Amino acid sequence: MADLVQMARELGPSIAERSERIEATRTLPDDVVDDLRSAGLFRFFVPAELGGPEVDVATGMATIAEMARHDGGAAWCVMIAGTTSLLAGFLPPDHAATIYGPADSCTGGYSVPTGAARPVDGGLVVSGSWEWGSGTRHCTWIGGGTRIVNGTGATASRADGLFAPFVFLEPGDVEFVDTWHVTGLSGSGSTDYATREAFVPEGRWVQLTDAKPRLDGPLWRFPFYGMLATGVAAVAIGLLDGAIDRFAEIAEAKTPQGSGRTLAERASGQTAISTAEATARSTRAFLLDALGTAWDTASAGDPLSIEHRRVIRLATADAAQRCADALINLQRQAGGTAVYLREPLQRAVRDGQVAATHGMVAERIHELTGRIRLGLDTDTTLL
Repeated sequence: MADLVQMARELGPSIAERSERIEATRTLPDDVVDDLRSAGLFRFFVPAELGGPEVDVATGMATIAEMARHDGGAAWCVMIAGTTSLLAGFLPPDHAATIYGPADSCTGGYSVPTGAARPVDGGLVVSGSWEWGSGTRHCTWIGGGTRIVNGTGATASRADGLFAPFVFLEPGDVEFVDTWHVTGLSGSGSTDYATREAFVPEGRWVQLTDAKPRLDGPLWRFPFYGMLATGVAAVAIGLLDGAIDRFAEIAEAKTPQGSGRTLAERASGQTAISTAEATARSTRAFLLDALGTAWDTASAGDPLSIEHRRVIRLATADAAQRCADALINLQRQAGGTAVYLREPLQRAVRDGQVAATHGMVAERIHELTGRIRLGLDTDTTLL
């Protein structure tokens, strides 16, 4: 299982050398995709029965964080593909084998049900558009959240209760819209995408809000949204790890204007790197503790409680927000060196701010986790 982390560690420096091109391209270049795919970094939760690694949650998080140490856009695509591969354990066997059986499988998409799915004989006909299509240009299958509608376009659940399936679309049925002009995570290629009257055969979907896993095992007792939040937090922690390393290089070489000492010799530089390291280490420890407790429960065959899910989300939001703040402080202390777009520290700062806006880890998540801690009635559907 640790092999994937090592693969990310070995591949990371080569990806970092291509970071400027990744960002300028606004999606992962083909050579980067090929390297990540060959390393198996797009499918780490694919079950063993389909030839996948089926790694544990902590290993998945460590793999994402290691890649983020080197490049945020590449790590984001690894995170999206990796967490989405969890759905292999929920799909019917035939669709799971078709989508996740190939060794080059890679999936992604946006789960919010902004598309419309009309029931027809043998499946659904889907039309719609979605934002935040991270890495979808290189996906072998592309997902989209939908709502079931009737012939007039009004929302209407199917007779069997299907109401909001996340459907898997073939790349040929998807049109990409060039909207991804952003301040951070540019290389993730999180552009808009759309489809029109695409046929999706029966069962090639997962209804994320109430899906029951087909496979038994601790991995499939974890909530999908909690896993997604964990992935985002891992990107944030990894970005801070890399920024700390880069800040140390800057601090050792830079003598601020008007000073006779290097930044490394100044109290401000020492304090900045120390507090940033404390943030990276403490957020990682809290997240690993939350995941470890939940993993032990799941490994014993028990379902995760609301408290397990709450603490995972608390740890992920805490990590994303605190790491984003720590990145800004490193940028300030690095001074003028960090204002250049070509500077790796600058890129990590911008990537971290965008990561912290993700809905799974945004600051408002503390309202959700706080309400539950206070015993207030709370909608836990997306927990």
